[in-house]
Amino acid sequence: MMTASSLILIIEDDMQTRRFLKSSLNHRGWRTVEADCGRTGLALLNSEKPDLVILDLGLPDMDGIAVTRRLRQLSDLPILILSARNQEQNKIMALDAGADDYLTKPFGSGELHARLQALLRRVSRSFSTMEVFETGQLKVDLARRKVFIANNEVRITPIEYRLLTILIRYAGTVVTHRQLLQEVWGAEHIQDQHYLRIYMGQLRHKLEINPARPRYLLTEVGVGYRLSINEEFLSQTSVNSPPSN
Repeated sequence: MMTASSLILIIEDDMQTRRFLKSSLNHRGWRTVEADCGRTGLALLNSEKPDLVILDLGLPDMDGIAVTRRLRQLSDLPILILSARNQEQNKIMALDAGADDYLTKPFGSGELHARLQALLRRVSRSFSTMEVFETGQLKVDLARRKVFIANNEVRITPIEYRLLTILIRYAGTVVTHRQLLQEVWGAEHIQDQHYLRIYMGQLRHKLEINPARPRYLLTEVGVGYRLSINEEFLSQTSVNSPPSN
């Protein structure tokens, strides 16, 4: 979990956005170090040893996807992409390159903090030893392989349970279609997205009060799915960040 000692490396060329990020993060007691280009950011990765990287894709010297790949070669620390590029293909490319999550500008400070908390929680959490996962009224007893909504047990199939536990492992962050298909059905099925639509639909009918407006199993259109965590419910009232170039 993110603590006051956590150091966030911000790689962003827009000064206004950097100023907003630094102010928002410092206000929460977190430390920041800044870079206005990819090469400086990569150098700071070695010298400052940050706990997490916030990376813009539109850098002046290097493409953000290339920076993501290089960061992933150097370290396994969490990478959150911030970008004005909202096309699905950009998100898929960034996640496939090794990013852990993708947040489109303009973004709310509440959602930003929720995403950061989720990323660092995932790093600190040992999934193999975690016995119970809870968010809202959803509770999953991983030791006994049982699922509950409002303390009422819900019967789900083995494939549904497998999908749910993968989303729990990455709770709060995006899991791509490709990753889910590969982990549940195997590499030969990474193009079979209809499998996901069917089983995620079944899961929503069992776990959501209103499957058409899910609270837990969220769709990242064209990219994948994300299991919402408690902090995200508070982010709806957050203030938008300054406009990005």
